[in-house]
Amino acid sequence: MKDVLMMVMAGCPHCRRANQMLDELMEEHEEYRNVKIRKVDENVDTALADSLDYYYVPCFFVDGVKRMEGVPTIEAVEAVLKEAIGE
Repeated sequence: MKDVLMMVMAGCPHCRRANQMLDELMEEHEEYRNVKIRKVDENVDTALADSLDYYYVPCFFVDGVKRMEGVPTIEAVEAVLKEAIGE
């Protein structure tokens, strides 16, 4: 399983929606349930946020590579989960 990092910001409606999509996908698909996603608030861990090349939250990284940024779609979130499990 690959390392998944999700940069978020408290109060961000797109971050809330991405979290809802993650929950829905994990509930519907057993193969995603073991994916561990490290969620980091960019305002709390500013050093990590500053070290990454992204401009919008939510932003997903899989093994350090940016895979989705900004307004989430269910397809983009699922692509992150598929990559995390090695599909």
